[in-house]
Amino acid sequence: MHKPTEKQVYAAIANVALSMCALIVVIPILIVFMSSFSEESSAIKYGYTLWPRQFSLDAYRYIASKIDVIGRAYLITVAVTVAGTALSLIITACLAYGLSQKNLPGRKFFMFMVIFTMLFNGGLIPTYYFYTNVFHIKNTYFAYIVPGLLCSAFNVILLRNYFSNSVSASLRESAKIDGCGEFKIFLKIIVPLSTPILATVGLLNAISYWNDWQNGLYYMDDANRASIQQVLRNMTNNISYLSNTSSLPSASRQIPGVTVRMAIAVLSMVPLMIAFPFFEKYFVKGISIGAVKE
Repeated sequence: MHKPTEKQVYAAIANVALSMCALIVVIPILIVFMSSFSEESSAIKYGYTLWPRQFSLDAYRYIASKIDVIGRAYLITVAVTVAGTALSLIITACLAYGLSQKNLPGRKFFMFMVIFTMLFNGGLIPTYYFYTNVFHIKNTYFAYIVPGLLCSAFNVILLRNYFSNSVSASLRESAKIDGCGEFKIFLKIIVPLSTPILATVGLLNAISYWNDWQNGLYYMDDANRASIQQVLRNMTNNISYLSNTSSLPSASRQIPGVTVRMAIAVLSMVPLMIAFPFFEKYFVKGISIGAVKE
């Protein structure tokens, strides 16, 4: 019998380990999804299972009864995610491109300021005061966009490393000889060659905007401008209140609270799960190359 080589043994172990890691990620998602289709009493009695013991659409019927509110919130969140991701990506890419130029005056100082934000911040109260009294974003759609425009200093470092290590300096020099300015070099050469890392950072920014609920909690009091995360969070809180208040009629307390929470989680996850496969091929390449230190 052919004896497996060391390389084959290593590959087999790696495949088993990665398969287990994949199951650890996938199984909780399946449990959440299946639990959302369970009957409320069954979910309470038997807990969360990979297959519902008693199939029910009560959770989704309850959510469908709020479709006007949820639909408006989805549109707001999609618009905010698209606009915020685009603006954030532009700002992050421009800053990273400048920091990637070794002849930039004050480069070390600006890089220090970027890294400083990873360690320290101004605190919640000064931040709230600044955004509400200086930028006046209270109860405007800018409340969802402005606080996250530079989502992460880590993203700046990823882009800077990619621009420094993966884009040849000779391309910039030849473009300058041909009369191109920095903006034209950035738009015509750097951006087309940086699709993997830009797609990666764009995905990270989109996830940040989509999942954000704190900015809405702090800066938005107008229910008609609530994001999907706010609406779902409020629904969860209202269901908990109705279910635990004994003075209310029994019909009000029979809302499928457990399964609705699972359905709410599904509604939050599905858009990102649909979008991720389109960016996955860029994600690994962008992260691995952008994380290399110059």
